[in-house]
Amino acid sequence: MANLKTHLKEVVAVSIAFIVGFITVQIVIYIRESISNDHRPPVAGLMLNQLIHFNELFDYQTSLARKNPTYRLITPSHSEIYTTDPVNVEYILKTNFSNYGKGQYNFDVMRDLFGDGIFAVDGEKWRHQRKLASYEFSTKVLRDFSSSVFRANAAKLASIVSGASTAKEIIDLQDLLMKSTLDSIFKVGFGIELDTLSGSDEFSNRFMKAFDDSNVIVYWRYVDLLWKIKRFLNIGMEATLKKNIQIIDSFVYELIRSKRDQMKNGDLHRGKEDIVSRFLLESEKDPEKMNDKYLRDITLNFMIAGKDTSANSLTWFFYMLCKHPFVQEKIAQEVREAIGAADRENISMMDELGNRLTESALENMQYLHAALTETLRLYPAVPLDAKSSEKDDVLPDGFKIKKGDGVNYMTYAMGRMRYIWGEDAEEFKPERWLQNGVFQVQSPFKFTAFQAGPRICLGKEFAYRQMKILASYLLFFFRFKLVDESKEATYRTMFTLHMDEGLHLYAFPRL
Repeated sequence: MANLKTHLKEVVAVSIAFIVGFITVQIVIYIRESISNDHRPPVAGLMLNQLIHFNELFDYQTSLARKNPTYRLITPSHSEIYTTDPVNVEYILKTNFSNYGKGQYNFDVMRDLFGDGIFAVDGEKWRHQRKLASYEFSTKVLRDFSSSVFRANAAKLASIVSGASTAKEIIDLQDLLMKSTLDSIFKVGFGIELDTLSGSDEFSNRFMKAFDDSNVIVYWRYVDLLWKIKRFLNIGMEATLKKNIQIIDSFVYELIRSKRDQMKNGDLHRGKEDIVSRFLLESEKDPEKMNDKYLRDITLNFMIAGKDTSANSLTWFFYMLCKHPFVQEKIAQEVREAIGAADRENISMMDELGNRLTESALENMQYLHAALTETLRLYPAVPLDAKSSEKDDVLPDGFKIKKGDGVNYMTYAMGRMRYIWGEDAEEFKPERWLQNGVFQVQSPFKFTAFQAGPRICLGKEFAYRQMKILASYLLFFFRFKLVDESKEATYRTMFTLHMDEGLHLYAFPRL
């Protein structure tokens, strides 16, 4: 017993010594970097600060950016540079694109979840996936088919909301939107009917939870300096992540197997005209390079792009509409005018509305487009994008970058910068995007919700079309109100801006 107590005291002493030593090193580095005069970005603190502020990380970064549009946080090995300056963003994403890839540091953090998918890689793998996906997204076949799928799934969603409205039940709109967009990306991207909206597929529900939780855990690695040790020992959140990834892998590998069987049997709705089929055909040409692991990574990344971004954006959109009921009514009126329905009674069935939601009708919804864009300005689907500098460089604002530095542009913070958007930057104001009622495009280096330059989002128009169709269905038939109007929504800190605890609403039929 005495030996055990002695051993425990030694362990505690060693642990305390390690922590004290680590903090001392951090402070020494911080002081050294703070007093240096080599034209580096101003030091705003240690990276450890983000651990303290993790639950409100993007707002913390915004507060630092208000003091210095470009700043840095210190780690023992390198600096992490953060910027909201649109000129710097253009330089990083376009002018000197080749110097600012994801880099090994970000790849190591993301690898277990994203693998070699398009969001995590650089170089030849990125170019290969981008080229194949770019062709698919540019086809008229995908545009027409996706619109049809979006209408069908929007009708299903509206039907579920209708049932809850009749029963005067509370709905979690975020959960329903996540399921609807997942169903859509499976049908459009993979040619497979998933139907998570029905709630009957427990396997897909487990996948969604496992992925969302993994998204949080992997993002936590950016502030957890011990994550590699925890992964090696398989303890804590890293043990949970390992279990979650087993669920994710099982789900995605089953998808690939099912898709292969469909292709062999010729049992396809659209021939080879979907993303996974195109990559599977490529794998037949080079099965060693494009093995099932690589296909898993590609598939999962496109699944994330199709599900999370649109669903999260629509969640914040409906939240803002509930906070601004005048905007909600104005959009509902615009939808009625665009489809030629003077009042709700002219269209009583979901299918009738779908037939009227033509490309022309959607194009005429300029205020809806502006309101969605204004939501993305304040609540971007990807709130922060991390790059890494391959060599020493100098940003347009004159600050020096060292090889190996992290370089991050802060999309969430940029939407709140008064020097970019004016004194009303933090106000939800769709009118800022309109001139004489017509939507006006802004520089993608100022409005960075879809990235810019060579890595600009391939699915931008795809996402807008899906969001406009879903929003049109829901706002044509229903008026929405928050269950708790005094509660301010918050986010879960992860790669995508997911609303914490869901979006709980009442839906009232429009008469």
